[in-house]
Formats: sequence, C-alpha cells, structure tokens
Amino acid sequence: MSWDEPVETRQHPELETLIVTGTRDLGDGFKVRRALPSARRRMVGPFIFLDQMGPAVFHSGHGLDVRPHPHIGLATVTYLFDGEILHRDSLGTVQPIRPGEVNWMTAGRGIVHSERTGPEVRAAGGKLFGMQAWVALPKQHEETGPAFIHHESGTLPFLEGEGVRMRLIAGALYGKRSPVQTHSDMFYADAALEEGAGLVIPAEHEERAIYLAEGTVELDGTEFSAGELLVFRPGSEISLRASTQARMMLMGGEPMDGPRYIFWNFVSSSKERLEEAKADWKAGRFAAVPQETEFIPLPEEPAPVRYP
Repeated sequence: MSWDEPVETRQHPELETLIVTGTRDLGDGFKVRRALPSARRRMVGPFIFLDQMGPAVFHSGHGLDVRPHPHIGLATVTYLFDGEILHRDSLGTVQPIRPGEVNWMTAGRGIVHSERTGPEVRAAGGKLFGMQAWVALPKQHEETGPAFIHHESGTLPFLEGEGVRMRLIAGALYGKRSPVQTHSDMFYADAALEEGAGLVIPAEHEERAIYLAEGTVELDGTEFSAGELLVFRPGSEISLRASTQARMMLMGGEPMDGPRYIFWNFVSSSKERLEEAKADWKAGRFAAVPQETEFIPLPEEPAPVRYP
C-alpha cells in the first residue's frame, strides 16, 4: 500500500497544498496516517515527517513495539493525546511519555531508540493516540551530539479562551515561546477547538500548516476533515472556524537551508552521509540501547529521495 494520499480537487485561494492521508494498519488494529513526506509536499518549514498514531485500543497483553532503530540528521518529536509510550535510547534514557508532555530526541550524528508500551500498561491494556514528527536539523547542526530532553506538560505555555485550548510544544507563536530548545525558527502547537470556535493563524512564519487529528473545520466556507494536512500560502492571516469539536496540530517555520535527502530513518543534506549511516547500521557501529536485544534491520529500498 502506498502512503500517497487520494486524489484531491478542493481548492482555496489561501491553500497552497491539501494532503488527504491514507491509513495503514501496522497490526493488532494499530493504524497510522502519514501526512509528510507526501507526493504533494515534502516538507513544511523544518518538518520532514509527520505521522498520526492511532487512535487505538490495546487489549491486555498487547501494545506498541517499535524495536531499536537508528536516526541521523534530525530531531524526533513525540506528543500524545491519549495513552503512554516508554522511550529507551542509546544514551541510556528510559522515559515514559504521557498526554501533553514532549519527548524531544536530537539524533545529530547518530542515536538509536525504541518505543514500546511499558509492562504495567501492557498488562492492563489501554489506549494510544498521538503524533510523531521529525524536524530536520540545519546543516551546521546535522552532526551535533545526540541528546534527549523530556518536558512535562506544566512547563509548556498553555493558552485558553473563546472555545480554544492550545499547548505550545516548540518554537514561538501568539507571543509565547516554548522552553523546548530547537535549532531553527519554527512553531508546533496542539489546539483543541469547541464547535463554533474560531482560530486565527498569524502570518509571522513563512511556511505554515495545520494537521487535523479530529473533527471538522471551515476556511471561508470550505470544509476540511480529520486526516487532512492543510498547507497555507505565505503572507496573510488564516481564519479557521470549527464546524464540530476539533483537534489539530499547528506547524511550520522558515524554509530549510537547502534540500534534504531521506532514506528510512536517516535525514541528511548529503547522499554520501546517508550511505555512511546505512553501512554503520549494517555493521553494528551504532551504540546499542541498554536492556534491548532486538533491532530493526536496514530495509532494502530505492536510492535516497531528495526533499524538497
């Protein structure tokens, strides 16, 4: 099954691209929607990858099991609406993440991590619903040292009023700035709207998009639904109104400092660097994740793809 979205014909003067995601079942009823990269749009600001995880319900004894795998040249951003994931990495980090919190992992020159349902949650069974994003690193930071930072929900700016509740995950927006350290000018926020509530997306960032995780919104009478990524044209404010209760991710920033290539879990401005990373994973030269014995083998795929 291809990740590419169905053919879409809706148009709007403020809309540069509309991506309608498809769903892939990864097993045990756990479904994923991929918004980026897409045949219609490869990046939005520094965002080069965006997946919706779930919503899913795991029965007792079941859960998420993403075996150890490597990354270079990016930061992974995990954010949950519901449930819990246990993160382990090659730095020795063991950190559960829960709704409203942020796990920000900078891969830089190389890191390995796993994402699983922890033993207590697995035994009881539970829900899982959230977003996984990759933020490409600027060239000067692509080979920085790997790092992992966890931010509790109470440390992140929270805005509320007129039917809108918003948590600023990273970057700056609406006069607020998140404490999450980033390497580029960007914004990433979780916004929940009551039916009839309005939301204005300012024009301060050149590249802007929203991903609808739940509900329906209108833009000047044109309706958009869950599972859709709306990429807006630069230069003017965007006024949205929720037709139903809605949950969305606001995202974007300045364009990247040149194209990026992507192969599997590796991102780089250099095709040669991707080949090095592939060889290092095959040869076992990445650091291991303590307490983990499994790993995901390097896939056999076509040559790296250039984005944008």
